[in-house]
Amino acid sequence: MFLFRGGNDPTWEQSPAEAQTNLQLWFDWMANLQANGQLAHAQPLDKGGQQISGKDKHVSNGPFTEGNEAIGGYLICRAENYQSALEIAKDCPILSFDDGKVEIREIMEMT
Repeated sequence: MFLFRGGNDPTWEQSPAEAQTNLQLWFDWMANLQANGQLAHAQPLDKGGQQISGKDKHVSNGPFTEGNEAIGGYLICRAENYQSALEIAKDCPILSFDDGKVEIREIMEMT
């Protein structure tokens, strides 16, 4: 699973053409993964949400972390092994931003 962080610095303003170009990079990258049989599922995440914490099950609004630490979306890919997934992630468009990050995590099988 890839978790995407960054690429959404509020001080960085995109023109509509720049935003469309950036979006097209994502579409092209994911279309390539799909064509190679590597894309299982992907979705952006809404900016809002809530979290429940502790034994008292306290509910708070969020996430209110720094912009580059909030998870903006996820992608589940098919890869032969962890190193292959790492190589796939290196082509992610979010890495064209200074604060762009891809966290690569294996999904454990529950038996």
